[in-house]
Amino acid sequence: MDKEIIETQIKTEYIKLDSLLKFAGLTDTGGFAKELIQHGSVTVNGEVCTMRGKKIRRGDEVSVENFTVRVI
Repeated sequence: MDKEIIETQIKTEYIKLDSLLKFAGLTDTGGFAKELIQHGSVTVNGEVCTMRGKKIRRGDEVSVENFTVRVI
């Protein structure tokens, strides 16, 4: 099954992973974002990431379940 691509533009140098999940609309709360990240459900550029404060920059791709956020 293909993942739905969500392009999300940031105006700063980076955004933290948990904040990106909320900003892109993949989670409603920071607590749920934290849970997804801690359980290894999130990948950054194809690698599982469990650091909720990881800096995500333009060009990075973050995937959760059937969604991929492409940061532009």
